[in-house]
Parts: sequence; C-alpha cells; structure tokens
Amino acid sequence: MSRESEFVVVANRLPVDRVAGGNGWRRSPGGLVSAIAPVMRSRQGTWVGWSGAAGEELDPFVEDGMRLVPVQQTAEDVELYYEGFSNATLWPLYHDVIAPPVYDRAMWDAYVRVNERFAAAAAEVASEGAVVWVQDYQLQLVPAMLRALRPDLKIGFFLHIPFPPPELFYQLPWRRKILEGLLGADLVGFQLPGAAANFVRLCRRLLDARTVKQDVEWEGRRVRARAFPISVDVGELRELISRQEVRWRADEIRADLGGGIVLLGVDRLDYTKGITQRLQAFGELFADRELKPGEAVFAQIATPSRERVEQYQLLRDQIEQQVGRINGEYAELGSPVIHYLHTSYDREELAALFLAADVMVVTPLRDGMNLVAKEYVACREDLRGVLVLSEFAGAAPELRRGAFLVNPYDIDGLKETLLAAIRCEPAEQARRMRVMRKRVLEHDVDRWAAEFLDELEDPAAQPAG
Repeated sequence: MSRESEFVVVANRLPVDRVAGGNGWRRSPGGLVSAIAPVMRSRQGTWVGWSGAAGEELDPFVEDGMRLVPVQQTAEDVELYYEGFSNATLWPLYHDVIAPPVYDRAMWDAYVRVNERFAAAAAEVASEGAVVWVQDYQLQLVPAMLRALRPDLKIGFFLHIPFPPPELFYQLPWRRKILEGLLGADLVGFQLPGAAANFVRLCRRLLDARTVKQDVEWEGRRVRARAFPISVDVGELRELISRQEVRWRADEIRADLGGGIVLLGVDRLDYTKGITQRLQAFGELFADRELKPGEAVFAQIATPSRERVEQYQLLRDQIEQQVGRINGEYAELGSPVIHYLHTSYDREELAALFLAADVMVVTPLRDGMNLVAKEYVACREDLRGVLVLSEFAGAAPELRRGAFLVNPYDIDGLKETLLAAIRCEPAEQARRMRVMRKRVLEHDVDRWAAEFLDELEDPAAQPAG
C-alpha cells in the first residue's frame, strides 16, 4: 500500500454499508460522510475504517469517489474493543455515568490492540506531511500512536460525544493513557467549550502539563483544544423536503396518526436518550386529564442499537412494557396514545416524519450534540412546529432562544413543557422557529468541517518551545 493520500480520515466504520444481499456498497447516511466526502475527493483522500463484518478481510477499494482502506476486526475485537471498552466503559463514563461503566483489563487490552491497528493503517497510506483526521471515542489512542509512527503528519481529532468533568474521568483506570493518546494530535476538537475546558484541566492536573488558555504544551508541541459544534447537511434536507412524494408521505403519516397534535421522538435505542422519561411524562398528561385520546399522539421511533449488549436489551424490554401499559390504560379502540416503532428509517421517511410532527421531542439525559433537533429545524421551512429540547443536549446552547428547554429528569417540568409546546400558537411557533433556523442554516455541517480543517492547518499555529 503506497503513501499517496494527502488527506486521511480514520473512523471506527467505513463511510459505506453493504447493499442488502451483500452485492456492492452504498454510502452511509449521515452528515459526517456528506461533509467530508467532498474534501476527500478534492484532496485525493482515503478513509480508514472497519467494514462492519467481524473477521472480514478486504483489500482497499474505491466507492463513491473515495478510496477506502478496511481495517479488520475479529469477533473478539468486536466483543472486547467495540461492545466492551468503547460502549460498556467509555460511553457510559462520558455520558455522566447514567449507567455504571465496566472497567475490565481484557477490554482495555483489546482497545489498545485495535487502536494500534488503525494507527498503522493510517500511517501506511498518508503521504508526507498529510492531514489525518481521527474521529471519536473508539480511537482516542490513535493520535499518539500515529505520531510515533509518522511525526511528519498534521493530526486532528474530533470527539463527537461529551467529554466528562474531572471528577468522573478520574474513575478511569487508564485515564493518563487516554489523555496522552489525545495529546498526539495537533488539534483536539469537542462539541462544546466546556468539554474542551475539561480536557485542558485534566491535562494540567493528571499529567502536570503546562497550559495556556485552551492550549496544552506537551512533548515540545502545542496541542490546541477547541469547540466545533457539529451540524447537519442543510442542502440534503432541503432537497428531500422539496420532493412531492415526501410531502405526500407527511400528509399520509398525519392521517394515519389520527389528526390530533403529533409529537415525535426519533432516537437510537440508548439509555442516554431519555425515552422512558418523556413517555412517562406524556402518559401522565392523560392520567391528569390534561389530554384526552385523539387530542394528541406520540410517535416514538427507536432505531436498533448495540443489540448484543445486555443494557440495551433490558432498555428495549422496559420501553415496550411502558408503551403497552400507557396504551392499555389511556388508549381508545383504534386510537393508541403512543405509536412505538423499533426500526430504522431511510432519510426520505425521516424527512416526512419531521414535516408531519407538530412537536419534536428531543430529551436526552446527556448528548454530545443531537443532530435530530437540528434536522427538524432545517426541515421546517414553513416556520411551523415546536422543538422541546433537553438542557443536557449539546444543541441546547445554540437553539435555546427558540426551543422549549427542559430538564428531562424533572417529570413535572417535562409535563408542563410538553403541554406548553402542544398549545403554542402559530405566531409564537414562527418566531421561535425563525430564530433556530437562522442558526442552523448559517452553521451547517460544511461550515463545521471547514472550520475544523482551517484551524488544524492554520500556519500561524506554531509549536511550543
């Protein structure tokens, strides 16, 4: 494999999924791929990642104009590195310990081993002085490993999930190793300024590193920590909602749901998303006679996620029992108060759902950003619709002037907020939506990628010492 790529993205997954039946590939949905793909084409870039199939050995290939370099993962790697350390240790720890993290040495060893594999693959394909952009919590050791192999590279890292405060991060037995891994980058990006500040504070306390504002001096270099709130592909969403068939589908969805006020939740099935809290609050509005069947209906989409992990299996059972109980108590024949679907939808169907929803309910207990909130806003060119948004979503600071902010742990407060959103007048909806749309349209995913890469490649950023 030759060193020919001026721009390399390193992520746990490749930006393509297998077409059903295993014949060929298609580009994965999502803003990250949409934002980075044009940069990769213009720079003859390469994407390093896992194909998604355990034990699969693939040669590099080209798809959708992108050169893709698969990194193999065995079934044991998937169990210990991905389901284990990444999602049973780091994920809960970084999400305020909503679930107890698992600290297991075999999982850590697998995390180190797989990160080494990714770093070696990136080092192999990057040209002299190339830009390498490492993505997310599964690969936090890659920056330092890659710098050891290729000190000529310019390395960026972006964390898509929250970064915890020191008092939580201290729990991690391998806390120094994670920080040292991240410090291999020239630029470490976070969703929010508070996360960048947490990182700098930890480097100062745990590593005794010298810090200057949001910079960390480490091994003769200056590592910058900055916030870059990620956003959505506004152009793609505009194109989707302009399709007549999407608008027809939105009308069809509203008719199928019975004609009342439509509340919508679209989440990956995850304990951080606050699904049980929002459904409890909605159900209690019927118990309190604030709502009656047919007046409002909640459509909750829960996309399957990490189904082999026990915590997620238990959560699915809990939600399904909760939905059954609420419908059993308050629904009328032919009129459930909650429609729950544990399935994935394509982009067209999601756009139709966003157009159909009167109230978008985004109430995570903790979230790095939450792009569903921004996607809903981007789709509402009609200036109708209301966004109920958790204070603990990364999107809250950007959308606070237009959204109904809520503490999802406060069930009474959540009930009051849902009622206020349901009863919001059209003029007030338009005022709030206009403010949110201005922010989302001006700060889309293309701008996010451009700002990160401009900062990474800034010639004025001189090394320390």
